[in-house]
Amino acid sequence: MDNAIAVVLGGGRGTRLFPLTKYRSKPAVPIGGSYRLVDVAVSNCIHANLRRVFVVTQYQSESLNRHIANTYKFDDFSSAFIDILAAEQTDEGGNDWFRGTADAVRKCFKHLSRESWDYIVIVSGDQLYRMSLGEMMRLHVQSKADVTVATKPVPAEQTSGFGIMKMDDSGRIVHFDEKPPLERLPGLASTVPGTGETAYLASMGIYVFSRAALTDALRNEEHLDFGKHVLPGLLARSRVQAFLYDGYWEDVGTIRSYYEANLQLTKTEPVFDFYHRRCPIYTQRPFLAPSKIQSCRIDQALVADGCTLIDAHVERSVIGVRARIGRGSHVKNSLILGADDYETSGDGELKPGRPALGIGEGSLIEGAIVDKNARVGSGVRILQRERADYDGRHHFVRDGIVIIPKGAVIADGTEI
Repeated sequence: MDNAIAVVLGGGRGTRLFPLTKYRSKPAVPIGGSYRLVDVAVSNCIHANLRRVFVVTQYQSESLNRHIANTYKFDDFSSAFIDILAAEQTDEGGNDWFRGTADAVRKCFKHLSRESWDYIVIVSGDQLYRMSLGEMMRLHVQSKADVTVATKPVPAEQTSGFGIMKMDDSGRIVHFDEKPPLERLPGLASTVPGTGETAYLASMGIYVFSRAALTDALRNEEHLDFGKHVLPGLLARSRVQAFLYDGYWEDVGTIRSYYEANLQLTKTEPVFDFYHRRCPIYTQRPFLAPSKIQSCRIDQALVADGCTLIDAHVERSVIGVRARIGRGSHVKNSLILGADDYETSGDGELKPGRPALGIGEGSLIEGAIVDKNARVGSGVRILQRERADYDGRHHFVRDGIVIIPKGAVIADGTEI
């Protein structure tokens, strides 16, 4: 749309996704073997013909910057672009970090203002979904709303994790309650148009603002977050419209949700499908050779490009780009995120006593996440067990899931 721009929020420190965010921002975390989380948000924008996109980030942004620069290249003779907006110090008093979603947009507003636009779409960079942002914008214009919020019905037991919105019969949001406990639920349910059913509508953190409404909303510098501060403050003086969405949507902001979202992609008919003919998820094409698979047993798995699997057993797992799984190894219910490069005996990287990149021979990896460029030796056993969270030098545990961080070295015969 010629009169609209999009902003992808890169999120904060990503502490709930640590250690996957130890060296990268949340939007740069791999998903589905071949993609980054930011690809989902950007692809949704592109399919809505939103081709002027700003990605706002501040923590560990180098990997994200490189991915954006190498992936999204538009026609030089068009106005399309994707720019990174990082936190910066200025002579105008902007010497602190972004303190919330609204504060991030406020501090970047001078850069957004260099473009001509009437509407702005604000999306999160760490969610997995496929939604028609074009339909959401059409509803925004047709209803003459100042703000439109994407909402999704959730069961009562999940309401305490979301901002819950109550709408009237016209779809206008008349009340907002941030993460209400069960005792505050009476009276918060909304009637879903066309069905007569009632539901609790959770905010998805996806917004369309008219320019005047956003400018007005950002004037109060104490309003740091769209969900907690800005939207409740707008209800009395602006028209805030609900856009109902009932498809798959997952906020992959924790290790558990990230792990489960990846594994569900291995199903024959996953709820979220990267194999979509009309609305693909775009990403960088690394020009890798096809994966080499010899004498393997593979059941319910995704295997990305450039992998080498020799006499291995892989089940219900996601194998990322350039991954190597050695002879006799068994990978089950795990995410192997792969490597950023190949390793050969002539490049000086193979050193005596240090495992090669990937998974060595005769290892068992179950219920784990092995991050990029990790070196897991031969005869290693990594098993998912019920255990407390743990931070170690070479591995971490979150919600029973063992995470081998980026670049870690696990010696031959280690048991975790």
